[in-house]
Amino acid sequence: MSKAQGCFHCGEPIPSEIRLTVTVDDIEQPVCCHGCQAVASTIVGAGLDAFYQFRPEPTGRPEDAVHGNPERYRTFDEARVQQEFVHRDAAGQCETSLLVEGLYCAACGWLIERSLADAPGVEEVRVNPATGRALLRWDPAKVQLSRLMAHMGRLGYKPHPVLPETTDSQAVRERRSALRRLIVAGLGMMQAMMFAVGLYFGQYQGMDEEYVQFLRLVSMLVATPVVLYAGLPIFLGAIRDLRNLRPGMDVPVSLAIGTGYGASVWITFMGGPEVYFDSISMFTFFLLVARYVEMAARHRANATSDALARLVPATALRLRSDGSEEEVPSRELQPGDRVLIRPGATIPADGVVLRGCSSVDESMLTGESDPRARGVDSAVVGGSLNIDDSLEVRIEKVGQETMASHIGRLLRRAQAERPSLARLADTVGRWFVTVVLFASATVFAIWWHLDPALAFPITLAMLIATCPCALSLATPTALAAGTNRLAGDGLLITRADAVETLARVTHVVLDKTGTLTEGRLSVLEARTLDERASVDSRRIAAALEQHSEHPIARAFRLDGPLPDAESVSIQRGAGVEGQVDGRQYRLGRPDWVSALPGTAPLEEYSQGPWVLLGDSDGPIAAFRIADRLRPEAVEAVAAIRARGIEVEIASGDAPEPVREAAQLLGITQWQARMTPEDKLVRLRSLQDEKAVVLMVGDGINDAPVLAGANVSAALNEGTALAQTSAGMILLGGQLDRIARGLDTARHTLRVIRQNLVLSATYNASMLPMAAMGFVPPWLAAIGMTLSSVVVVMNARRLARPARRPHVRSAPTPALAGGSA
Repeated sequence: MSKAQGCFHCGEPIPSEIRLTVTVDDIEQPVCCHGCQAVASTIVGAGLDAFYQFRPEPTGRPEDAVHGNPERYRTFDEARVQQEFVHRDAAGQCETSLLVEGLYCAACGWLIERSLADAPGVEEVRVNPATGRALLRWDPAKVQLSRLMAHMGRLGYKPHPVLPETTDSQAVRERRSALRRLIVAGLGMMQAMMFAVGLYFGQYQGMDEEYVQFLRLVSMLVATPVVLYAGLPIFLGAIRDLRNLRPGMDVPVSLAIGTGYGASVWITFMGGPEVYFDSISMFTFFLLVARYVEMAARHRANATSDALARLVPATALRLRSDGSEEEVPSRELQPGDRVLIRPGATIPADGVVLRGCSSVDESMLTGESDPRARGVDSAVVGGSLNIDDSLEVRIEKVGQETMASHIGRLLRRAQAERPSLARLADTVGRWFVTVVLFASATVFAIWWHLDPALAFPITLAMLIATCPCALSLATPTALAAGTNRLAGDGLLITRADAVETLARVTHVVLDKTGTLTEGRLSVLEARTLDERASVDSRRIAAALEQHSEHPIARAFRLDGPLPDAESVSIQRGAGVEGQVDGRQYRLGRPDWVSALPGTAPLEEYSQGPWVLLGDSDGPIAAFRIADRLRPEAVEAVAAIRARGIEVEIASGDAPEPVREAAQLLGITQWQARMTPEDKLVRLRSLQDEKAVVLMVGDGINDAPVLAGANVSAALNEGTALAQTSAGMILLGGQLDRIARGLDTARHTLRVIRQNLVLSATYNASMLPMAAMGFVPPWLAAIGMTLSSVVVVMNARRLARPARRPHVRSAPTPALAGGSA
């Protein structure tokens, strides 16, 4: 083999400053980059240097070489671009979240974290394989973001900034590609197994050689696209792991698929006892199914923080210096700009009201269902909805400095943190891969000395026997069955680890408004204060309130025709005033209503959740407005506590209604007036005490704590962001389903443990027998299939419905005011 003129591996010209080589057949061959050197060294080290003798042309540069060039990411160093996705704190440190393509397993995350952790200027790096994102914190004075992104590119991953428009398109591309590969693998598996049935029967019943050869050839034809197209990401992942000297699960899996396919092709043309196209196709299909499920879960998890970005409108009405309006993209707004917010419009960024008075619905961010009155000098939050009148707002914070972005960062940090169990599983997984590779190499070497003719089939049988097919099915099949069972019980699982964690829950933390309560105000009591038979106070109140969008107005809505209300005006923070049948009425705060006739407020109704209706002669009626506890709340909390689980309330509401709810439910631990940060701090304190926490909520303000909890549940009538943050959704909003879900989750965890024991026992028994030559490859393939069938059938036991106790609906208690 002569010495190459260009790069020995890819054929590209070698830069003059590069002095890298690789030894092939005792000749130092030049290479153009570290990537080509690593790939070539891997090929030679695996004993496959004959590849270079028979290849028709140079291989070409590694696919990710362009992604390792810092110039590709130079645009992301510009301040105007970073405003969209980079947060800069008071100390000058920068933080961002990057979407990482090619991030398939925990080993990938571990590699990125280890390689970036010691880079100059990097303060923190966390990679979450479940969401496919990396959280980076760095000092821009020491290192640029483009260099960090290029470093990921050199490792074989493709980083992207997290922007709503880019993440959506990338997710669609990834989903379509995975689905195409899954369809090819599924069709190929079915055909290969159909042909394998004929071969198996022919082996025992007798079959002419030409038919055997025909079935082998057609099996090879249908298995080839499964291996070379559908399984391509597995092989690329293995090559990347070997190049970076960090073997992950892709390495033994690709080795088993590749050697099994190669041996089957060899046997097809050269002759031999068995081919394994059916087993290889089936194994590839199962792996792709698992990865597709993991990808779907990752996309759902990412939708949480992406939904926060969508709270901000795409455009805003900016006011010029002459008072004229111009519509501009919200991302172009700068601090100091003046914007006009019309009724029904969403506020584009955090700011201060310069002119106007209106009510603002901040429930999407704070969880408060009551609109807040906002006037001159009042602060408003980007993403909140203007309800009544137009506002002129001066922008104070934009981009990553807004409250919506702040909640998003809390959410991403909560998702990036990984429990100790996950870190332990990563460590065990890396050791398992290393042991399998060394054991296979050792067995091959021993048998090569004992009987070279048996070295390959015995090693192949060992690789097939150790393929973690049953092990990979042990957990997902049980989880799928348990998930279906929970869905039948009205508890929809949205994250794969929710069932396992739910089984170990020790504490349940409940939001109040919309979770323990119905989340809407109702008229619980009406008292007549002035006996006027001709006056229907309830219908008069409904006629006045139909002109208001305040939540209290919805409590007065009635079916059927209402009297006409004229000259209706809304007094901020007081109530509504208007004429009905020619008479002036007021409905609202007791002291404001009493001011119409000029009388003193009624002391009995001056405190608490009372609304008065009155005219010029005095108060006519009093209405008690309150939120109701859900009918099943008392029994649901009692059922949870009966299972030995602690229950507490964490609410953003005022202390009085939270205290009353806790007393009615028999809960001793409760906290009120909690911000999202306060809830997250409380959650962390429980977790520091080794508690496994289930958080139940329904609002966007609950999103960070829902994501940070060990497991979380959102009500299906709650906000979309709460649902995407949670690991479970309570269909129908029935709290009693939590207790049933705890029982099913514990049963599921028992089945998972049984499956793991069964699959581990199979691998532990087959491994030594295959290594000693007692198990031929065909028997290893059958054993692998049977072990999979056993764990699947065991998981099917979860599909049997359990007898459900009937939960009686108690009289619905009402809470005295409050709504957050």
